[in-house]
Order: sequence, then structure tokens, then C-alpha cells
Amino acid sequence: MSQNHSLDCYYNVNASSEAVIEATSQAAPLDIESLFRIQFVRIARIVARVVRDPARAEELAVEAFVKLWRNPQVDTARAEAWLYRTAVRLGLDDLRRQVRRARYEALIGSVRGAPTPEEIHSANEEQDRVRKILSILDPRQAELLLLRSHDLSYTEVAAALDLNPASLGTLLARAQQSFRKEYIKRYGKK
Repeated sequence: MSQNHSLDCYYNVNASSEAVIEATSQAAPLDIESLFRIQFVRIARIVARVVRDPARAEELAVEAFVKLWRNPQVDTARAEAWLYRTAVRLGLDDLRRQVRRARYEALIGSVRGAPTPEEIHSANEEQDRVRKILSILDPRQAELLLLRSHDLSYTEVAAALDLNPASLGTLLARAQQSFRKEYIKRYGKK
């Protein structure tokens, strides 16, 4: 019987404390400023775990407080729990938005990867110009530029053209200068 009596007392005390909390929450308005000072850092930290960006997490935490401030239905007793739930939901929504955005940007990037007819035409014109200039240059200079443009090392280029590797740098610089001079003479500066 004493066990039942203690349970009854517990429920009565619990019921009376809930009544006090309810009465306090109805009587006293929500002190958002105090709640902000006490809970902001914790809420921002929780949101940062979701979005993995501390600056964005702080923005979302502030947004949660603004939503609380604009929501007159949230009472003082439930404000803290409401804030945490809202902040986490804002973080999850932001995370979903980031994933969607990345997916769309990747999709647009893959679509954008195909050159337009204008870009193809421009690239073909540039290749024709380069070919014309190479045909005008001294054959040895043209060979040097072509082999070097295919990422061959100095040693490989020297072996292919039967040149001294020590003089290759000077010869390549002269070939580039001749190419540039002829290109500008025919087509102007790029």
C-alpha cells in the first residue's frame, strides 16, 4: 500500500509542477533574448554537425530564433525543445538543398561540356591558323614546336631531331618567337 501511496504522491506532485509550468508560461511572455544568449551556441553547434559549415550553421540558428520570435503559439516551457527541433530541421533542409544544387550543377556541367557549333567553328579556325603558320616556318622549327606541344621531354625531342639536348632550349625559344611573330603579322594579337 505504501508503494501505491508513493506513486499517487509522485503523480500529484508531477501534475502540480506541470500546472505551475503551464501557469508560468501563460503568465510570463517568452524571453527570447535570454533564451538566445543561453542556447545560441549550442544550437549553432548542433546545426554545424548537420551542415558541416559553422558560418552557415550560425545563420540557420539565427533563422530558428527568428521563427520562434514570430511564432506566438510556442510557450516558454516548450520553447527550447521547439528551437532544437526547428534548427535541426532547418539544417537538414539546407543539406538537402545543397545536395540538390550540386546534382543540378553537375547535370548542367555535363550538358555544358558539349561545345556549341560556334565554339567548334572557332576552334577549327584557330587550328587552321596554327597549321598555316607552321607551314610557313622553317621545317626544323615547326618540328620542334610540334614535338614539344605533345609533351615530349627535351631529351626525347633532341633524340628525335638529332640535336644536342643542351642547345634545345635556345632553339625552342627561337622557334616560339618566330611562330609568335608570324602569327601576329598575319592575324594580329590574340
